[in-house]
Amino acid sequence: MKNRLGILLFCLFVVMIGYGLTLPVLAFYIERLALAEGATAQKAYIHVGLLTGVFALMQFFFAPLWGRWSDRIGRRPLFMIGLSGYAVFMALFGIGTNLFVLYAARILGGILSAAVLPTASAYVADLTSETERGKGMAWLGSAIGLGVVTGPALGAYLSRLDWHMEYRFGRFFVNDFSIPFFAAAILAVIALLATMRFLPESIRMPGREPHQKQSPNNSASHPDIGWKVIRKSFLDLLVLSFLGYFALSLFEGTFALHAQRMMNFGPSEMGLVFMVCGFIMAAAQAGVVGRFIGRVGEMPMLSLGFGLMGSALILLMTAQTMTFILFYVVLFALGMAALNPGLASLVSKRSGKHAGAALGLQSAANSLGQAAGPVVGSILFTWNIHLPYLLTAVPLIVTAIIMGRKYLAGKQGDSGLRSWISK
Repeated sequence: MKNRLGILLFCLFVVMIGYGLTLPVLAFYIERLALAEGATAQKAYIHVGLLTGVFALMQFFFAPLWGRWSDRIGRRPLFMIGLSGYAVFMALFGIGTNLFVLYAARILGGILSAAVLPTASAYVADLTSETERGKGMAWLGSAIGLGVVTGPALGAYLSRLDWHMEYRFGRFFVNDFSIPFFAAAILAVIALLATMRFLPESIRMPGREPHQKQSPNNSASHPDIGWKVIRKSFLDLLVLSFLGYFALSLFEGTFALHAQRMMNFGPSEMGLVFMVCGFIMAAAQAGVVGRFIGRVGEMPMLSLGFGLMGSALILLMTAQTMTFILFYVVLFALGMAALNPGLASLVSKRSGKHAGAALGLQSAANSLGQAAGPVVGSILFTWNIHLPYLLTAVPLIVTAIIMGRKYLAGKQGDSGLRSWISK
């Protein structure tokens, strides 16, 4: 089990390096191309939000389908499809010469790459017992976070090199900002090759030998998950997943422009900010969060996470130096680190035999938040550069207070929150 889990985590780590590579340059790359096509500065900001969000929007629509299909035909083939699509369309994005090509690459890449996270989460659920589930999800989040640590630093470095690149191939164009996207595609191919060579299937499929001793719940012959099961079991967790990822993606999608306006930041400074954010998320999930979930349970960690994220967004509006920005980003990252494994663990526990479909739905909720965050953030940004953080911090802090009060009042926070959201 440890070998298979290690291979899966390595693949996710490599893919997320590629994702992190693009974070420092994505907003500047889109803004440059939009302005070159004659867009005003405000319209360019909107395109930044839309192109950031449309990728996640496609994942919202397709992640549940991939998760459901993984229960039927296995985790491994769909994980490979996701990696392949991510590689192809990341490369296409890097050679785009106009907004139409960028939108096409983000939409198609989002559809196919939506298979990666739900199938990976379901794979972890297949390999772990309920008592070890939170720890396994924490390691999953840690691998993702470590990739996001490494990626921005490498992406910022690549964007600073003087490549002297400017080539046209018909309608395609390659320049300095294309390099991180090409590197991301290459890393996805490496992960794909590692999966093909070393990662076996985790569930029993008809006509195949199982790769592990499995319970009856760990097979591919379960009926589809229904709305009644969703509403009764984990609808509240989907709402919380949406809120957490809305806040994260709003921060990722607008902070480059916010810091550029406030402190004249560029790709190198943003690389440092995202590197610190990813490092703290990874370190916390690998060390502290997994240990604390086992001791105090998931719900107190969720309350703490929402509180830290909301407080950090408010504090970021006041930051005037890099030191304070990094400190507040650390608080934000600690909050997100407290959310990820707890939510995934609770979803997999409550869904039982429907783990793949349920985690696909959670991935969809995450993706919907990731899609909405940059779009809403970019629109609010055109009105006031601080408005996205203020309006996002309020529901985060309110949620943290409600969850904390219910838990401290002696009610079981899990069921108490469920009843509150379902009203």
